[in-house]
Formats: sequence, C-alpha cells, structure tokens
Amino acid sequence: MTAQEEKTTAPAGSARRALVGRLSWGLADQAASSISNFVVGIYVARSLGVTAFGVFSLAWVTYGVVLNVSRGLATDPLVVRFSGVPDTSWRGAVARSTGTALGVGTIIGVVCLLAGLGLGGRVGPAFAALGVMLPGLLLQDAWRFSFFAAGTGRKAFVNDVVWGVALAPAMVVAARAGSVAAFVLAWGASATLAAGFGYVQSGIRPRMTEARGWLREQRDLGYRYLVENVSLSGASQLRAYGLGAIVGVSAVGAVRGAELLMGPFLAVLMGLSLVTVPEAARVLRRAPHQLGRFCLLLGAGQAAGALLWGSALLLIPGRLGALVLGGVWHSSSQLIVQITLSVAGAGLGTGAAAGLRALGAARRSLRCQLFASACYVGGGLGGAAAVGTAGSAWGVAAATISGSAVWWLQLRSALREHHHNRIPEVRTS
Repeated sequence: MTAQEEKTTAPAGSARRALVGRLSWGLADQAASSISNFVVGIYVARSLGVTAFGVFSLAWVTYGVVLNVSRGLATDPLVVRFSGVPDTSWRGAVARSTGTALGVGTIIGVVCLLAGLGLGGRVGPAFAALGVMLPGLLLQDAWRFSFFAAGTGRKAFVNDVVWGVALAPAMVVAARAGSVAAFVLAWGASATLAAGFGYVQSGIRPRMTEARGWLREQRDLGYRYLVENVSLSGASQLRAYGLGAIVGVSAVGAVRGAELLMGPFLAVLMGLSLVTVPEAARVLRRAPHQLGRFCLLLGAGQAAGALLWGSALLLIPGRLGALVLGGVWHSSSQLIVQITLSVAGAGLGTGAAAGLRALGAARRSLRCQLFASACYVGGGLGGAAAVGTAGSAWGVAAATISGSAVWWLQLRSALREHHHNRIPEVRTS
C-alpha cells in the first residue's frame, strides 16, 4: 500500500468508526426510550384494565400530536441545518430551538388544561394532567434532538436513563392513586426532571423570548415540517378517536396493547430522526452518491427487524401474554400480524424519509406524508366500519405499505434533482 493510499484509508476508517459510534449511541438511546415506554404501557394496562387504558391511550396519542408540532417547528430544522456544525453555531441554535419547544409546550399545555377541566368525566382529568406536564415533556425531547445534532448521543442516552430511573417510583405512587390522571402526572413529572437535567448537561438556557426569531429563520422548513408531522400524528389521533366512536374505547386499548408488543420498534420509528437525519445530512455532505444506499440499508434493516420481532410474538404462549398485558392480552393478541406489517412498512418508509429530510426536500416529504396520512385515516376508519377492530388494523397495514412506496418514489426523484443541480440544501448559520 502506498503512502497516499494509507492517508486515504485511515480517514475513511475513522469516519466509519465515528458513524458506528454515533449510531450505537442512537440505538442505546432508543432502547432506553422504548423500555420506558413499554414499561409505562404495561404497568398502566395491568393496573387500570382495557377501558381505562383506552382513556390513557387517548391522552398518549394527543401527546404525540403536540410532540410533532414541537418537532416540526423547533427540532427538525435544528437537526437538518445544525448537525455537525461548529459549537458556537450549535449552542446558539439550541438555545432558540429548545426555547421554541418550551413555548409550544406552555401554550398548548394551557389549552389542554382548560379543555380537560371543561370535559370532566373519565377523560377530562387525564387531559388536564397532560396539559400541566407538556412543557417538561417537550423540553426533554428537544434536548435529545440537540445532543444528536451535535453528535453526542451519549448525553441523550444518559438523559433518557435519568427519565427511566425517575419514572419507576413515580409509577408506584400513581398505582396507589389508581387513576389515569395520576399515571399521566407521574409520567410527565419524571420527564420534567430529565428536562432539568438536560440543562445541566448542556449548560444552555432555553430562550423562549427568541422563539419568534427562530420560527422566522426556519420558516421555509419549519412550517412544512409542522404540517407533515401533525398530519402523521393527527392521523393517528383521528383513527383512535374514530375507532373509539365506531367500535368503542376498549378497541383503542386493544390496538394500543398490540402496539406495545411491538414497542421496541415503534419507539425507534417515533424517534428515528434523532439519529438518522443528522447522519443522512453528514453522508450528504461527505459522499452524496452514498445517500440512497444509506437510506435503503436503514429502511430495509428496520423492516426486517420488525418482521422478525412480530414473528417471535406469534409464538408467545397465551399465559405469558396475559402475564404481561393482563386483561388486554386477549384482544391485542389478535392484531399482532396486522401491527407487524404496519411497523415493517413504516420502517421501510423511514429510510426514504430520512433522505428527503437531509436533502431539505420539505415540499416532497410533505406531499408524501399527506398522502400516507390520508390513507392511514381512510384505511383505519373504513376497516373499522366494515369489520371492526381487526378490519381497522388491516386497513392501517395496507395504508402504511402504500405510503412507504410513495416515500421511495419521491426520494428517487429528489436524488436525481440533487445530482443534476448540486445546490447545497443545508445551511450552517
């Protein structure tokens, strides 16, 4: 090997090792997050039963909508434009981005609190509790995005571990109270503690007063990502509300129980942009011709993992399933095949979605997400009206696979445009 070849090979090897290190911390962080989500879901399901668990699930999917509002406006532009940039640029962007997330949580939290107080009944207290906890929940998520944008996934992992450790005693206290609202408060309070620890880790104070400036600077991406993200989580919320109206709240609990069984992969998909969008942006800067291959490997790996996990779930003895989910197991176990196909389809699509985000192709990704969301709601509610809970699950599986195909078609077109134009899509200031 010549001296020149050694110089070429060494940096390439170092880059690969750095990539593996960042992805490893991303996987570790998602493992910590998925374990926490799984434990919360299982604990609440066993403590409250299928109907009350359905109420908790309605609060959960509402949180998902608000979380995606925050991500679209605050942290998605951050990871696209400030991944791997100089520390000074990153710190200034993080202060404004986390301030925006905190502002979103405060404003929407007040709305949820007032709505919950007005609703009353079984659902109202859960939504009121969610409103109180939203600022802390959204700030904790914003720190995770910030750390991955800087390539310090270890800090995100530690932050999620802190949340998980604080969550354990909080769940025990909530179980003694025995209400959905108590579990929501326990879940949110532990997240707020982790959000405070994020400030200690970063030494950056979120600046809510600069949120308006951040929104103005990132409006070309932020508002498209907002619509895209809300259409995704909003479709899930509409499907949950519609399923509850058509079949009953217990059906919502059954679907959520089946999703819990796929928890490790669903948690990875929900937080995938923590790792994959920053890495796709780095691939685009350093080796643009490798972006398509990177996205394909990412999506195929996710889909294969989901199929393997779902196959293993089908072999679980009924007694073990009942031990895990309690009374929710019987209805949830009948949806394993459909949920597995849904997660596999979504996993394949996330590879293409990461590529479109890295390219800054917000218009194309928005088009994909609106199509996928429309299919999701139509398939989920149409199937529920025709066949009930199982029909809704089959409709969602078909919609997810169809949406994945559209994501890949759009990525292929975007890559062609990028190769022809060679216009940088990522700003660093």
